[in-house]
Amino acid sequence: MGVRFVSGGDRVSIERYQQMVASGLLGHDDRVELIEGEVLDMAPIGSQHAALTARVNKFFVLGAGDRAIVWPGGPIDLGQFSEPQPDLSLLRPCADYYASRMPQVADVLLVVEVSDTSLNFDQTIKRDLYARYGIVEYWIVDVNAQRVSVYRDPTPRGYAQGFEVSAVAAAAAAVIPSSVAPLALPDLKLTVSSLFG
Repeated sequence: MGVRFVSGGDRVSIERYQQMVASGLLGHDDRVELIEGEVLDMAPIGSQHAALTARVNKFFVLGAGDRAIVWPGGPIDLGQFSEPQPDLSLLRPCADYYASRMPQVADVLLVVEVSDTSLNFDQTIKRDLYARYGIVEYWIVDVNAQRVSVYRDPTPRGYAQGFEVSAVAAAAAAVIPSSVAPLALPDLKLTVSSLFG
């Protein structure tokens, strides 16, 4: 993760970021996101990352139905200076599928980041960002450790709750949880081992 563009030490606002896209300074195909006023390069996507993202996407599309919009790779507006692009979000239903505006915190039911090379960034910068702005639930799907870290109850200082569901540990011991469900859709249980099978 590196800073791609910062002008004169000033923080880049969402409005200015969108102007950079509209003027062609940033292209729609550039893999960047706006985090606290800095335009950052996003980590490259490898085949395992892409496959896990596709599996999580399929699970939520099939399970959520009309109860939520599955938003793969789409941006979310967080305040004036942040527009992250998580790998996947679950959003409240919206008739125009957010064509007229970007989703904001109140619209977000769950944010999911799939992590391999970006794990440290997702566990620190992204986790703190999502908690600070009040994203109610955040999952990190760890490609290498084959686990899902779940964070809930956001506060300005971080998430008050956090736990892990591991495909490896769950297979070895029946007492460890083997599945997790989003708070907004508690009937939608994701068996973690199925992601990595």
